[in-house]
Amino acid sequence: MSWLDQLAEHVEDLRRAGDLQQHGQSAPALPILDAVLASASDPATRAYALVQRFGALINLGRAGELAAAMAAASEAVREVPDPYLRGQMHAFAALGAHLQSNLDRGVTHLVQASRALAAVPERDSETAWGWHDLAMAYSYLGFHGQALTAIEQAREVGASAGLASEVFAAPGIRLRNAVALDHQGDTDGCLRVLRDIDAELSRYLATDQLRPGSRTVYGYALARRAALGDATASDAARWLTGGGDSARTRDLRHLGSVCLSIAARRPQQALAMLEAVPVSAEVLGAPEPARLRSICHASAGDHAAAHAADRYAFRLAALRIDQLRDGYLDGVAARLDAQETHRDPGRYGDETLADPLTGLPNRRQLERYVDSLLARGERAAIGVCDVVGFTTVNMRHGRHLGDLVLQRIAGVLHRVMRRGDFVARFAGDEFVLVLPGAGPHQAAEVSRRIGSAAMAENWQALVPGTPIGLASGWSEVGANGRGLSAALAAAAAGRKPT
Repeated sequence: MSWLDQLAEHVEDLRRAGDLQQHGQSAPALPILDAVLASASDPATRAYALVQRFGALINLGRAGELAAAMAAASEAVREVPDPYLRGQMHAFAALGAHLQSNLDRGVTHLVQASRALAAVPERDSETAWGWHDLAMAYSYLGFHGQALTAIEQAREVGASAGLASEVFAAPGIRLRNAVALDHQGDTDGCLRVLRDIDAELSRYLATDQLRPGSRTVYGYALARRAALGDATASDAARWLTGGGDSARTRDLRHLGSVCLSIAARRPQQALAMLEAVPVSAEVLGAPEPARLRSICHASAGDHAAAHAADRYAFRLAALRIDQLRDGYLDGVAARLDAQETHRDPGRYGDETLADPLTGLPNRRQLERYVDSLLARGERAAIGVCDVVGFTTVNMRHGRHLGDLVLQRIAGVLHRVMRRGDFVARFAGDEFVLVLPGAGPHQAAEVSRRIGSAAMAENWQALVPGTPIGLASGWSEVGANGRGLSAALAAAAAGRKPT
């Protein structure tokens, strides 16, 4: 039984509206959802319908109605403590914030959506589509790596519900990744991704698995490849037709026609089309029209204008590079953790669960956290991290400066950990790190980041003449039935300088 089947009212109407949206037909889905809301009394049914209505308005680009729709959906979801509904609502809210060019609010919703969907116990089709929508939100906001991770999660959950992996092809994610590479100067990388999308289209046509809403995405990928002078046997113009009623589809059709004019060696016509019809910067990024202008000018032989347009496209792209976004995402996650701590004193307010010096969770809270993680059947990487040179600090400079060193180390760890990770002060100068769902590769990357951040600190200004470093070791909890004590012992035994 799927999540939707558990609702008390209008299940078939809601399923029909959902099928329309998945096929790119949000306009006819809206009156169905409005009719459900006019008669439904069950809180869960109303919350689901309001969330889906919010998503339909986003698809149609009706930005003026989003604030009221989100407020209604958010209020309804608060009354129904369901992680799927909360995750789906926040995924749509991230897309809505993107349409309104509010990056800060969009990133906040991304973090909240990811955490809510990760807490859904069922592996049904609705949850799979929730991960799909979160992947799209990540992609539109420019977090391409997180988008690929989320779409893999959608495929995994969907497979448990009997859905073919092709249903979650999501070519738009890779298309945005491709054009982002081109915006940053990696045209060869862009072409490699576009060729992969072309090959994928051929495979899906052979198996009849192509979603109608993906037509214009494939069409634009083909047209963009042709504009770069890379021949393809596929007919881009054919795929730029149809594809639904979304604002994204309309913009892709127009930009695809621009690309085909470039490929047909009509650069002046392409430039005129770019000037005549403005497109949203939210579809393929603000640099895309500038990059197309550069290709037009180059095709016309005006290399000075092409260079100027390219520089402008690159400058726009540099404002939103992934490294900056990743750091911003982690920072917002840390801020949400702090807000949750203040909001929920029943869960976090007990001083016996916090270390008074650093403000981090203490050993007792660590044990509760890991017990909860194991009870859910999850696994995690466990790291033990201690301060190299701490004894010397206390001997030479006194315990007060030793405390300041520990506070600064706590800040370093909190700053560089991934979103959703857990950091505790275990004892003395020893800290414990918990990375849910992580394996050795992710643990090694976190260890590298911690070491780099610790080395970048100005320790000489705080404790002159006393070098400070960190040593860490890693193990796993939940693997082969391993509990916290055994994992900590294994991690401690493998400690080495980071």
